Amino acid sequence: MSFSSDVKEELNCIQTLANKELVKSELQGYLISNNVKIIEKGTKRKIKFSTESEYNINRFARLLSNCQIQEYKIQMQGKNYVIEIFLELLKNVVKVTDLGIETIETKITNRENAKATIRGVFLGSGSINNPENSNHLEVQLSNEINCTFIEELLQQFDIKAKRLSENRIYIKDGEEISKFLACIGANKSVLKFEDIRVKHEMNNKINRLVNCEGANLNKIMNASIEQ
Repeated sequence: MSFSSDVKEELNCIQTLANKELVKSELQGYLISNNVKIIEKGTKRKIKFSTESEYNINRFARLLSNCQIQEYKIQMQGKNYVIEIFLELLKNVVKVTDLGIETIETKITNRENAKATIRGVFLGSGSINNPENSNHLEVQLSNEINCTFIEELLQQFDIKAKRLSENRIYIKDGEEISKFLACIGANKSVLKFEDIRVKHEMNNKINRLVNCEGANLNKIMNASIEQ
């Protein structure tokens, strides 16, 4: 599996499902992610969440159940697992505007609820590169308002993220990625990420030292030749 999949698998094991407030906050995060779409079903509207991950769809289903939402069914569409739910059942979690699905709250002051919402967004549509190749973490929201909302939540934890587009946030700094992973509860992934990051920094330092020594030797040799 990819590093991103490993992180999401770890997050799916977090035992917060007994706390109704955290469940609602995490579900809200899923619902404002870019992988949730509004679809028309007769006279009623539904939302559709899709993912290639079986454990991710199961986490989403458990969040629904813990919010007393039972009217859903998991289906397969190609390689994706899909859940469709009538939008009316989610009126206490999110709202729909002209721009699409948005949060009911305009601000979350409780830090644990804020962490749960950020975790839901990452599980819904986040990704992180293999740190052995490059540092890049990204989340995609359903619209610009939700993007700003998540940026403000990240600021509560002093996590510096940048806007890639009107609905995409990214982090490339290794230390900030570690802070993000710790914030959402991916503690094992933080240790793995930091271990790889430290090794890379050590290798870079060694390479710089070797290059400096090589440059100094060349300088000495050139000076000797001139003499």
